[in-house]
Amino acid sequence: MSTAQLDAVAVESSGLSAKQSRILRYLRENAGDRTYFKSRLIADDLGLSAKEVGANMSAVADAATDIDVEKWGYSSGTTWMVTA
Repeated sequence: MSTAQLDAVAVESSGLSAKQSRILRYLRENAGDRTYFKSRLIADDLGLSAKEVGANMSAVADAATDIDVEKWGYSSGTTWMVTA
């Protein structure tokens, strides 16, 4: 199955938009390596704007069952704490 097909299945099963599914997959893939994520750095890696990431994080946090996503800090951009 291609990445696009996997994204479509993820969107259907979780109720998340394609953009939200990409953010959630990114967090899951990287949560083992680090705990804190800045919106602008997530955005850079995914080709989104920091505003798009921030606007979609509450839906991502609500849908995530295997990781916890918590807004952590605001200095020089929003930081998210992600724990598995």
